[in-house]
Amino acid sequence: MIIAEVTSQTTNAGIGLGSILAVTLSWHRNRSIRLAILAGIFSWIYVIYFALTRLPNER
Repeated sequence: MIIAEVTSQTTNAGIGLGSILAVTLSWHRNRSIRLAILAGIFSWIYVIYFALTRLPNER
């Protein structure tokens, strides 16, 4: 019951782990607010893209 309540609260907040990760990774790589917002919209898709295209200095 407690897990369902926490999940419900997180979902209602509108910000998920994927969005937070995507915005952080995008900002780290691009230093652009617009690209960070776009990455947040695509969330997990951007996280997977980032993982597949990491640069040597990002490891």
